[in-house]
Amino acid sequence: MDAARVARAVSPPLAAFVVLVASWEALARGLHVPEYLLPPPSAIVHAAGTELPSLLSAAFVTARASLYGFGLSAVLGTLAAIVLASSRPMERALYPYTVFLQTVPIIAIAPLLVLWFGAGMRAVTVSAFIVSVFPVIANGLSGIRSADPALRDLFHLYGASRLATLTKLELPSALPSLVTGLRVAAGLAVIGAIVGEFVAGFSESGAGLGILILSSYRQLRTDLLFAAVFFASSLGLLLFGMVNLLGYLLLRRWHPSFAAVSRAE
Repeated sequence: MDAARVARAVSPPLAAFVVLVASWEALARGLHVPEYLLPPPSAIVHAAGTELPSLLSAAFVTARASLYGFGLSAVLGTLAAIVLASSRPMERALYPYTVFLQTVPIIAIAPLLVLWFGAGMRAVTVSAFIVSVFPVIANGLSGIRSADPALRDLFHLYGASRLATLTKLELPSALPSLVTGLRVAAGLAVIGAIVGEFVAGFSESGAGLGILILSSYRQLRTDLLFAAVFFASSLGLLLFGMVNLLGYLLLRRWHPSFAAVSRAE
């Protein structure tokens, strides 16, 4: 991808960001909004610079929990989708429970996670996993089920084993759907980690961004709170970008959406 194409892709969101930040700064200062209610972007940048070591340390803790939870979601969610797709009765029996897992408010069961796994990284990781696993299961199952029926019949005609059909037809067909599920799961993993930190508190690994957000709120350090939220959002965007890159590398040569991106001028 050449520099001109990168500039065309980056310019619109960058211009919108500049306009948004400039408007925010002007309104906050022009209307004399108290900084504890809505700090201007300059105050947030100053707080981020002043507290950068704390923010980076907290971001590292949250990133670890998010990555662990996301990794578990990717592996166990894909395996669950394969198991559910292997049998219609099993899908009918177990799939409703995966939906139920998604609908349970994580903030309500987070105290139970602390009781079961202890305060710290394990509880936060499980929280991130619970929040992010359903999109992987749902999209993986949909992708496996959507394999071309004509190709299924061809595999059956040639006497392909169940494992061969899975690895050479169903999983390749499900890759685009799995990538979509992983994109959703990437952002949800960070949300689950932050919510887990709200309840799990400090641990041997230190305080994450969730704890920093809570402490900033209690001290009315709204500028630092916004900075911590920005760091948390950046983690989600980074994880989303990693999934996008993986999907591009896996699918660019044959899937229409990624192939179109690679050929775009």
